[in-house]
Amino acid sequence: MTEMLEQFAAEQADSLNTDQPEIRQLPHNLEAEQQLLGAMLYNNDVGSKVVDQLRGEHFFQPLHGRIYNAIITLIERGELANPITLRHMFQDDEAMRDMGGPGYLVELSSLAVNITRAAEYARILYDLHLKRELIVLAQEMEERGHKSDLTDSASKQIEFAESALFKLAEEGEAGSDFKPFSVALSESLESIEAAYKRDGGLVGVTTGLRDLDQRLGGFHKTDLLILAGRPGMGKTSLAVTIGMNAARAYRPIRNEAGDIVDQEGAVVAIFSLEMGREQLAGRIVSETTRISSSDLRKGSINQEMFINQIVPAAQQLAELPLYIDDTAALSIAQLRSRCRRIKRQHGLGLVVVDYIQLMRPSGLNRTDNRVQEITEITQGLKAIAKELNVPVLALSQLSRAVEQRDDKRPQLSDLRESGSIEQDADVVMFVYREAYYEQKNKPSEDDFTAFEEWQAKMEKIYNISECIIAKQRHGATGTVEMFFEPEFTTFRDLDRDHNPDDIH
Repeated sequence: MTEMLEQFAAEQADSLNTDQPEIRQLPHNLEAEQQLLGAMLYNNDVGSKVVDQLRGEHFFQPLHGRIYNAIITLIERGELANPITLRHMFQDDEAMRDMGGPGYLVELSSLAVNITRAAEYARILYDLHLKRELIVLAQEMEERGHKSDLTDSASKQIEFAESALFKLAEEGEAGSDFKPFSVALSESLESIEAAYKRDGGLVGVTTGLRDLDQRLGGFHKTDLLILAGRPGMGKTSLAVTIGMNAARAYRPIRNEAGDIVDQEGAVVAIFSLEMGREQLAGRIVSETTRISSSDLRKGSINQEMFINQIVPAAQQLAELPLYIDDTAALSIAQLRSRCRRIKRQHGLGLVVVDYIQLMRPSGLNRTDNRVQEITEITQGLKAIAKELNVPVLALSQLSRAVEQRDDKRPQLSDLRESGSIEQDADVVMFVYREAYYEQKNKPSEDDFTAFEEWQAKMEKIYNISECIIAKQRHGATGTVEMFFEPEFTTFRDLDRDHNPDDIH
């Protein structure tokens, strides 16, 4: 019977063009297709074991795909699927007539294999399907590469390829099966055990900020965390501080065989879509050396500071597991590809994206609806977190509605395109600094009383910043106060026992 199918395929190829050299066929295994279908006809229980992984279009022989779909349709209806019940569905099928008519179904059922082998054949057929899709994609990319189309640049072709591979990869993950609760329970116990063995009892990646870690338990694997704020609040500074603290705390935990099984801290990837990597590095150097960002930018330093502070700090920072990508207008497909590359080459424990509104969806999915585009971006970020098993910290802008209220503390409704961002995020945090707004209320120095009251208030709140946790799937919401140093653009733990008058 296999020989009949091979001969049938060969005759079809010959009828297309007998003058051309032999056509190289796409990867396929007709015998595996036949034996899988035979097993399903012999024992319908086989269908329920492969339906989550296999679809009709995954078969190389179209007739086999139609037979598979028909079997699954009957099984889902609760009806028996065998050569007799399928016969009427294929009486007028031309390809079935070429194979000898509905009697071919009887021949297939005679090729039944046991259920275990059937699952193996399903995996083989699915893998061959993916290989065929890759070959077709490669051929399409070759054809596009040879065309002289000014509107189809090389960068757009790369983006198209990344997007197509991204979709193939997602399809390749669709075959994952249910896991017993015992497996999930075991994984949870491992996390709990790792937490109590670590300093501070954290389950997730440390932020390096004591109160924030205590409230969140660190950043948990597979979580999408949103950090939002109005311009000037310091959200980029806070994200960089967290990234630096996680990188500084990185310690791989190995088993007896020497394999890394867990880690403290994290290997960190920062995607800075707004700020260049040189400017970002300058902020980090300022925080490390305790030399103000302004002095570093203007070169207001002396040789002693450069040799004794900046050079040693740079050498120390160069050893950190921290990677920065400052590509503008990055797409989700590109972000996912680069995260995979970093994880494969260096390991990866935390991804920081600054910021969502500067990202763009895959090139094939551009729309005029920005809410729809943001939805794709946030869903893509969550998918990256789950696939790579790392937390993703994504920054977001807030709408101007905040500025119209007397109390300018942000709310979830202030998120731009808030529906998708709030829905997809596991944690939503806002950065708020009262001093930023109070500075704008500075009274005239001629009004001595008012100016003195304003000055006293500013002294108390100047370095105080709030991290408002507005949503958290793992625990309670609330506000964490932090110490912010604008001179070094960094955040630290707030010492509540310190005299407020000496706070800065």
